[in-house]
Amino acid sequence: MATRRIERTQESRRLLVAAAAGLFAEKGYRQTSFIDIADKAGISRGSIPWHFGNKLGLLEAVVDDQLRAVLTGFAPADRQRGGDPLDEVMGFIRLPVTRLFITLLAEAVEVDSPIREHYARLHAALRQAVQARIPAHALPSGTTPEAFTVLLVGTVIGVHAQWRVAPEAVDLEAVRSAIRALLPASLG
Repeated sequence: MATRRIERTQESRRLLVAAAAGLFAEKGYRQTSFIDIADKAGISRGSIPWHFGNKLGLLEAVVDDQLRAVLTGFAPADRQRGGDPLDEVMGFIRLPVTRLFITLLAEAVEVDSPIREHYARLHAALRQAVQARIPAHALPSGTTPEAFTVLLVGTVIGVHAQWRVAPEAVDLEAVRSAIRALLPASLG
């Protein structure tokens, strides 16, 4: 009996996180209500504070869940298979979760934003994952891995934002080729 209850609890939590992720990506954090999330998940809105404490706790669960999914693509095992770091980073643009990150960015840049700290943690984890894929010896002299990673992650976020706004005007393959041409040969 306890096992079934645990399974139901885990399923409720999963449904709430998935519903919140979709709504936060579509409407933003501030514009999404408990009622919206509960309706989309098909679960009572009282379940949200029970599982997460409050809306910020739910956001943290969403960010953790989505970040875990993204970082799976940057797993060390992929490095042994000889994956191309640029292709992996550019592949991030097409992931549905990237829309969530862009939507949250608009709110996170506000000084008094309740999600600013969570978003900063998200970016730190993304930079760390990307930096782990870039061999330091491959960078031009005077370029630190940290600075290069900020540049690359920022580029991908900017390209993604432009692609979401005007997909017909952004040729992702041409952008990938342009970035590759600008990278040191040892990274391409």
